[in-house]
Amino acid sequence: MIVFENVWYKIGNNSIFSGADFRLNPGEFVYVVGPSGSGKSTLLRLIHMDIFPIRGKVTVSDHVSQTIKSNEIPFLRRKVGMVFQDYKLLEDRNVYENVALALWATGVSSRRIKKRVLQILTEVRLSHKRYAMIQELSGGEQQRVSIARALVNEPFVLLADEPTGNLDADSAEDVMRLLKRINGKGMAVLMTTHREDLVRMFPGRMVRIQQERLVE
Repeated sequence: MIVFENVWYKIGNNSIFSGADFRLNPGEFVYVVGPSGSGKSTLLRLIHMDIFPIRGKVTVSDHVSQTIKSNEIPFLRRKVGMVFQDYKLLEDRNVYENVALALWATGVSSRRIKKRVLQILTEVRLSHKRYAMIQELSGGEQQRVSIARALVNEPFVLLADEPTGNLDADSAEDVMRLLKRINGKGMAVLMTTHREDLVRMFPGRMVRIQQERLVE
């Protein structure tokens, strides 16, 4: 599903990856751990093809970093859901609109949008707050809206970049239970985190960024 082969990447003179190899299989839940600045977010950006390796290749489904055309990248991103530490929600839109925007942008019919958005809000237990504004929600609720938005296009993988980083302990555990439930339905989840206590609490395969490589 996702494969890194001898991936090299640097920012200026700072090497992030030097010959990194990695594979994410369908239906897996994988943690990527490492300290701040080690390259966790860079890994996700390479998968999202926001950036490209200077050597080696990244394969995401049938898209390959070496050969993908710029007009193909939006189609790739519709099938790779992204969840961010700081939510990246629009505060001038309500919960329903934040989730629906991803479908409006792709020309989905209004009837289909309503059905899908209500379905996914029910899944993240926020259907009762669909008309609430973002600033009315707790941090945990905002992250669940972010997860709903990432899922609404029915991606084959969910990338979560430190999704519990801004949450208190109870909200973090709630979000982790939701991610595990999503994974239990068959969706692959790749989550970056520096919190190894959560990895112990919610076990999964763990990959560590170490000496510019990805180590099981």
